[in-house]
Amino acid sequence: MVSSPHEAMHRIFQEYPGLFSRVSEVLGIDIPPPTSATVLPNDLTENSPVERRVDTLLRVETQDDGPFLLAVEAQGKKDPRKTTSWPYYVSYLHNRYGALPVLLLVVCQDHTTAQWAATPITIGLPQWPTLTLTPLVAGPHNMPVIKNVAEARKDLALATLAAITHADNPDVDAILKTLSAALRDVPETIAEPIAELTAQGLGNRPAAQQWRNLVAVDTSFYKSFMSEEIRDEGRAQGRAQGQAQGQADSLLLVLDVRGIALTEEAREMITACTDTHLLHHWLERAATATTAEEVFAKGPEDH
Repeated sequence: MVSSPHEAMHRIFQEYPGLFSRVSEVLGIDIPPPTSATVLPNDLTENSPVERRVDTLLRVETQDDGPFLLAVEAQGKKDPRKTTSWPYYVSYLHNRYGALPVLLLVVCQDHTTAQWAATPITIGLPQWPTLTLTPLVAGPHNMPVIKNVAEARKDLALATLAAITHADNPDVDAILKTLSAALRDVPETIAEPIAELTAQGLGNRPAAQQWRNLVAVDTSFYKSFMSEEIRDEGRAQGRAQGQAQGQADSLLLVLDVRGIALTEEAREMITACTDTHLLHHWLERAATATTAEEVFAKGPEDH
C-alpha cells in the first residue's frame, strides 16, 4: 500500500516541476532551470504480465541544453527489487523516447535508505560492466535544514521538500515552524498545496501532529480537506473540554453546598480532570457522600 510520504516525495515535482533545478543545485549538479515541464504517463508496462510504473515522470525543457526526462522515485526503505526495476525504467525510457537523456532522482527520508539508494547498480561482469546506473539521491544527508523564514519564503517548494526529507530530524519542530511562518502572508492558491504536501509527506510521524497544530493556529487561508478536518477536531476538542469543565464546576458546587471539605490537592484534581466519565461518577457519589474520601474512592466503575 502506497504511503502518504511516498506520494508527497514525488508528487511535489509534478506540482512544482521547476523544483528539480533547485534540488540539483543543492546536490551539486549543474542542470539548467527548466523553461517548461510536462507530466508524462508513468506506466512503463510492456506486453508482458509484469506491470511497472515509475512514481513520477516529467519531460523537462531547458533553454540551451534541450529537453530531458526526469524519473522521480520516492523510497521509504531498502528494496532489493529496485536493483532490477530501476535499470529497467531507465532502459525502457531511453528506448521509448529515443535521444532524450534520462535522469533518475530518488527521494528518501532516512540516511540508511539514502545511502543504499545512492549505490551504483552494475549489470554485467565484474571485469567489464555492461551498464552502470547511478541514481541521484535527495535525502536528509544533503537537503538543506531551513530554519530561516526569509530563506524558506524565497523557495517554498524547496523548503517543503526539505521539511519532508527531514521529517525525523531532531530539529523538525524548528523546520516546521519556519515553513508555517513563511506561509502566513502567502496567497491561498500557493499556501494550500504546500500545507497539504507537507502534511502528506510527514505521514503518521509525531511531527505530523505538530504541523496540524501549526496550521490550526491560523487557518483563515486554508479551505482544504486537511484544514476542515483540523477545524472539526478543534471544535470536538472544545466541546469535550467544555463538558468536562461544566461537570467539574457542578461537582465543586455540590461538595460546597453539602459542606464536604476539600484539600487544595483534591480541588486541583477535579479542575484538571478531562475524563467526563470519571467526573460523572464523582458527581453521583457527591450527592450521598459525607467525606471527600468517599467521593474519590476507587470502585469498579473507575478506570
